Amino acid sequence: FHPTLNYFSKMMVRPAEEESEAEVRREDQDNINKFARLNARLHDVRDERAVIKKSLERLDDAATELMMASGDPVLLLIGESFFDTTEEDATEFCEEEVERMQGQLESLEKEEGEILEKQTGLKKALYARFGKSIQLEDK
Repeated sequence: FHPTLNYFSKMMVRPAEEESEAEVRREDQDNINKFARLNARLHDVRDERAVIKKSLERLDDAATELMMASGDPVLLLIGESFFDTTEEDATEFCEEEVERMQGQLESLEKEEGEILEKQTGLKKALYARFGKSIQLEDK
């Protein structure tokens, strides 16, 4: 099972009365494949963004807890290990992680915009060629 092939099979299934007589050229097939790869990446990017947003929420919660702490030693989880540290060091770590993750989020948002832009161009070309006989929208 390959997600691109699965998506491709979903894109091309249309009722017989909606099919056009347009022959699929190599260029058309390449454009369909590009669109499918972009769509798979778009879903990956959106999933990655969701994970990062959830991590940012957790970091925000941790920073709030640190603000309410009374100067006691703090256990900081890095990977699968806990480390004793000071409240200040833990706060600094949280701030650095927030900055890093926000940078990743911005990068993914930019990539999503670029993907959508490329898909729009491919949609225009493919719908102009095949009309209703091709389905490029997610359902």
